[in-house]
Amino acid sequence: MRKLKVLLLFTPFFLMIGCAPAEQGSNRMDYDQTKKMVIDILKTDEGKGAIEEIFNDEKMQQKLIMDQSVVSQSIQSTLTSDEGIAFWKKTFEDPKFVETFAKSMQSEHEKMIKGLMKDPEYQGLMMDIMKDPELEKEMLELLKSKEYRGYLQTVMSETFDSPLYKTKIQDILIKAAEDVQAIKSAEKKAEEEE
Repeated sequence: MRKLKVLLLFTPFFLMIGCAPAEQGSNRMDYDQTKKMVIDILKTDEGKGAIEEIFNDEKMQQKLIMDQSVVSQSIQSTLTSDEGIAFWKKTFEDPKFVETFAKSMQSEHEKMIKGLMKDPEYQGLMMDIMKDPELEKEMLELLKSKEYRGYLQTVMSETFDSPLYKTKIQDILIKAAEDVQAIKSAEKKAEEEE
């Protein structure tokens, strides 16, 4: 009797185990069908909308944002590798790329240079460079050269021919004439009062 009770107790367990492998085969078919169904759903406008909604969710965006140090480290290792250096050398041989790259960096470059010009340490270094006797000699030779004088003359002619510059010069001359006139009339009044 005891054996019968134990047998009856374990019979449902053995039945479930015996049926399990048969279900795995049908699960495989269900998996393939489910997979095809999910792919078809994702290709629809509703599926695309659902994915877009998921990516717009703030929690999801926080999970997708990469660690800044990991990104910096991977970029640095890529750029400094032999393949990276070869890639950049080849890329910078293309004049269109160089032009686009220079234009994209121009404003940042200008900000950096302006910032450096205000930096006392940088100013001191520039003054040291300018005081270098060899540099002074080269600058004087350049300033005395025929080419530089011709260039300077061209620039001055273009500047004087500019309507904007002519207007500024006229305004300056008129103001100077008015100042001289005011001084003369003040002197004349002072003489008359004496």
